[in-house]
Amino acid sequence: MPINLSNSYRDLGESFSQQILPDPVAQPSLLLWNEALAQTLGLTFDSTDNKENDADLLAQYFSGNRLMEDSKPIAQAYSGHQFGQFNPQLGDGRAHLLGDIADEQGQRWDIQLKGSGVSQFSRSGDGRCALGPALREYIMSEAMFALGVPTTRCLAVVTTGQSVYRDRPFAGAIVTRVATSHIRVGTFQYFAARGDTESLKKLTNYSIKRHFPELLAESAVESSKATDDNEISSEQVLNFFSAVLSKQIPLVLSWLRVGFIHGVMNTDNTAISGETIDYGPCAMMNAYHWETVFSSIDRNSRYAFGKQISIMQWNMTRLAETLLPLIDSDEDAAVAQLQPLLSQFHQDFEENYLKMMAVKIGIDEPEQGDGKLISELIAIMQKNSLDYTKTFTALTDALTDSLNGNAIEGPLLNLLGEWLPRWQIRIAGFKAAAHELMVSNNPVVIPRNHDVEAILATSQASYQEKGDLTALYEFLAVLRQPYTVLDNTKNYQNSPADGDENYHTFCGT
Repeated sequence: MPINLSNSYRDLGESFSQQILPDPVAQPSLLLWNEALAQTLGLTFDSTDNKENDADLLAQYFSGNRLMEDSKPIAQAYSGHQFGQFNPQLGDGRAHLLGDIADEQGQRWDIQLKGSGVSQFSRSGDGRCALGPALREYIMSEAMFALGVPTTRCLAVVTTGQSVYRDRPFAGAIVTRVATSHIRVGTFQYFAARGDTESLKKLTNYSIKRHFPELLAESAVESSKATDDNEISSEQVLNFFSAVLSKQIPLVLSWLRVGFIHGVMNTDNTAISGETIDYGPCAMMNAYHWETVFSSIDRNSRYAFGKQISIMQWNMTRLAETLLPLIDSDEDAAVAQLQPLLSQFHQDFEENYLKMMAVKIGIDEPEQGDGKLISELIAIMQKNSLDYTKTFTALTDALTDSLNGNAIEGPLLNLLGEWLPRWQIRIAGFKAAAHELMVSNNPVVIPRNHDVEAILATSQASYQEKGDLTALYEFLAVLRQPYTVLDNTKNYQNSPADGDENYHTFCGT
């Protein structure tokens, strides 16, 4: 299997990362392989050997025991605000970036091992990952991808044949994460905290070339300077910041659309690419409440469901601070140029939130009064702890009887009360279009917390006893078609019996 890796991030210089090999593991075994993603990346087999030998080879590559040709692994450096407190040195304490690969469209992707051993950034950690968190990342990232949420993805999960020790021993695993890059707000903070303006320039130039190459063509800077890592204009920096902002709006709004709660929106978990990264303490909202939070480490509910827009705005302000010296030597002058972009960001978030919620009730172009209609529905859901996904599924289904509007039966009909006829009047002139819009934006199934936990428990037990992952595969098959009712969809649509009252998530480290 030829894999042509580049090492473009490593080539930025020693200040950006530590060059270090993954720690070998005792008995790597391929547990999960994402064939669809592999095909997207152009990873195909030329081997004449059987599939068992292919699996053994993949286990060697994606455990880090064997390096792909041209791979020069690194652990990336970054800082981060963790729950509002700044830590100047974080970095990949249990991950190795193997390199980056281009797909057939020329898009570059990072190939990173997670749980592959220690680095200088480990901070006394063991550099390893347990099987449960590895499976969670695979499940959640695949579900999010199918839901239409920008996300990193998992290419493989390899068991290590070794135990990792937390409160007790667990089976160990290594996840292969694929992302358009692993550049974070915290990466910029790392150099800003050290006053390393030259590295900031280099990082910004690299980020533009990697994620926003169109900015180079649009820039008024001379072409010779546009390719010089040590030169960057204030115009380029401002355009870059604006482009990063534009990626965050659809990211967070897609979280809110499907009821996703990230759980740890630290600046080191905020990618400039606008991809969901880090699925440790994440969860899904069942009963609607703006303050829903499940993360055991989010003791002050900083990253609750309804705070994710404001937190992203906060994180982008932290990114703006790192860019000040690249814009103007006079800090006040630099702030004056960045502030309008942040103000517009806030306004764009508000406008696009209204549009996102409007399509969930079948309205493509919101008009005056639609904001009130939406806020009233949200208030009803919150007051009565209505299931977020089921409520919108019921509204969607209400338009399926020749588009005349089925009567919503049972308690929901009474709870919606006078809101329901007002909504039906609003969409009366375009029910067919409304139904189509709602079908494509309201999933019939999500990875509900209790289902994820049940599948994790079953899969770990089954794997250790007989290597059987049937339940996991059935779950994934449903999650990969979240807008379609399959035979097994009904098995994963129930709200938790206890209402998630005592549910908590953990960072998985």
